[in-house]
Amino acid sequence: MRNNRVIFKVFRKSTINRVKNKIKKAGLSDKMDALKFLNIRLVSSIVLFIFILYFSKRGFLIAPVVVFAYFTLYEYLFLDLKIKKRQKVLETEAIYFFEVLALTIESGRNLKSAIEATTNNVEGILSDEFKRCLEEVDLGKSLAEALENTKKRIPSDTINNTILNIMQSNVLGNKIVESLFNQIDFLREQQVLGVKAFIAKLPTKISIISVLLFLPIVLLIIIAPIVIKYLLG
Repeated sequence: MRNNRVIFKVFRKSTINRVKNKIKKAGLSDKMDALKFLNIRLVSSIVLFIFILYFSKRGFLIAPVVVFAYFTLYEYLFLDLKIKKRQKVLETEAIYFFEVLALTIESGRNLKSAIEATTNNVEGILSDEFKRCLEEVDLGKSLAEALENTKKRIPSDTINNTILNIMQSNVLGNKIVESLFNQIDFLREQQVLGVKAFIAKLPTKISIISVLLFLPIVLLIIIAPIVIKYLLG
């Protein structure tokens, strides 16, 4: 109990909960917990501060700036970027996964049996999350509770909305298949919009790359004769 109190004094409960949720969404909950992550960030920041302070002549000026940037960016680099990458992969897999699930339910299976059949025939991160959901059901949780936990591990609002619709349709006795196909259409639209947004940004990115590549060459062409004339003169 005392150790827990000390930990909560060093790290706020809200910070621990935020990091815990991000670790779940990044798919790292089997490898790391929130306190381990926060402790590594804190200790590595202290080590970096001492290293810069000891080996740099102006360490007392550089160390605070570098360590502050490192401490601030640590969570973004090791969690936020992983979450964004995982979200894209999950949303790419979602269309095929939910199509197979809808067809399996349409064949006459109940929801749990359909999820089991789908996960056995479809591979990927999303399939693994639903396998974990089924494992929780086997351990005694209800399907609704297990699906709710699955939502907490998935960093995609569109997929979580699909899971929510499945849960509500299953409870209320509505047509799950119809709901699933509506969500699949929505996922396709989101994917198309994402591609259009990427294409729309391409001219700007190409312009920036062109400037970065050709500006030094232009400057060299302009400055080179002046430098040569100065050296020869």
